[in-house]
Amino acid sequence: LLPATNALLNASCAVCLLGGWWSIKQSRADRHKRFMLTAVFFSALFLISYVTYHYFHGDTLFLSQGAVRVVYFFILISHICFSIIALPMVFTTLYHALRGSFDSHRSVAKYTFPIWLYVSITGVLVFVLLKFYG
Repeated sequence: LLPATNALLNASCAVCLLGGWWSIKQSRADRHKRFMLTAVFFSALFLISYVTYHYFHGDTLFLSQGAVRVVYFFILISHICFSIIALPMVFTTLYHALRGSFDSHRSVAKYTFPIWLYVSITGVLVFVLLKFYG
């Protein structure tokens, strides 16, 4: 149940990130703020759920062979590496936004957004690959 919940939280975060991006492109700062804070909320819930699951369950093995195994591990390793980078970037971007330092916020957000979106989408892909090929 928790892996599916984690995938849903990642997907929800990705949708909110895209909604936030679209909102700011439309100069809808209030709507952008709501989307992005909701994305932070989904990411925080994901992190709690993920740690809880792995504390009690441990690692999940991917047993398939061939090309799908290569694809899976490429996605998984890049997902892990970018998620390590994304966490402090999200905090930094959020910090600047909440302080009202929007020039600093924008300069960090242009890097944070694609990394955070990639992590959210690949989190769903990891679940799907494990569910159907693992």
